[in-house]
Amino acid sequence: MNQGNGPVVVVTGASAGVGRAIAVRFAEAGFRLGLIARDATALEDLREECARRGAHALPIAADVADAPAMFAAAERIEAELGPIRIWINDAMETVFSRFGEMTPEEFRRVTEVTYLGFVHGTMAALRRMRVRDRGTIIQIGSALAYRGIPLQSAYCGAKHAIRGFTESVRSELIHDRSAVRLVMVDLPAVNTPQFGWARAHLEKAPRPMGAPTQPELIAEAVFRAAHGNRSDYWIGWTTALTVLGNAVLPGFMDRYLARAVEGQQSDEPIAPDRRDNLQEPVPGRHRTEGSFSAEATAGAPLMAANAVRVGVVAAGALLFAGLGAAIAAARRR
Repeated sequence: MNQGNGPVVVVTGASAGVGRAIAVRFAEAGFRLGLIARDATALEDLREECARRGAHALPIAADVADAPAMFAAAERIEAELGPIRIWINDAMETVFSRFGEMTPEEFRRVTEVTYLGFVHGTMAALRRMRVRDRGTIIQIGSALAYRGIPLQSAYCGAKHAIRGFTESVRSELIHDRSAVRLVMVDLPAVNTPQFGWARAHLEKAPRPMGAPTQPELIAEAVFRAAHGNRSDYWIGWTTALTVLGNAVLPGFMDRYLARAVEGQQSDEPIAPDRRDNLQEPVPGRHRTEGSFSAEATAGAPLMAANAVRVGVVAAGALLFAGLGAAIAAARRR
């Protein structure tokens, strides 16, 4: 039975971090929510938080790596809430480790959640949206979809894969003249609980590279992107600089980002009893923000990726034209 009149949005990885912030933002806007994550207790807590904002939410405990579970979740959400208008793929896992110290099982698990979880979510959404020729699918990407960094090879590989997969499916939808939108939103480092519960084969506890962005700022940008008309967005200047810098000077970025080995480690040693969420949730720690709020940036502009690219090319062209004119004038003198 449908409850409420707002459109339906589905958020995967909804129990903590960016996913939780996104769910709350859509709840404030009057959406009905399908909430997907592994921890049923954390989802119930989020359901109550959405209810306090006047929104109806349906929590479904499921692992995004389990395709049948995702298809069943989508079916249940439409049966109980109504047609899905927006689907947001956000669930992720990472392992902070040098590649040579990871096990094949760890690499596979990160790939299954962070990449195949997006594939399964997109499949579940498209099966319904294409029939109605309406809907938006948001892929929560990263600057690391364009530029890999050390200590997160599995995560970076998965984010690169999401971008290629999304571009392929988007082209198919364009060919078929479908009105369904497939949108990629790439994020900077974000202050989420992942740094406190991700598996880590390090001496020091993981931390964000540089000053992170607060999840609430990301949620606001994602909300705007979901209602925009572009296919690719970047959040934050660090994302834009990372993407553009790698396009122009990939060799320099290789060497510059080698320092991220130390930049992603805090001064605190890894706790001997540290629990991680790679295979199962860590109970009682599902919050929106992580432990780095004091270092977080105050803003994170939402930028249409193509507009930034065009602007950079135009600025470069004007610069070279100006230099050419100055050289020509000097020669005439």
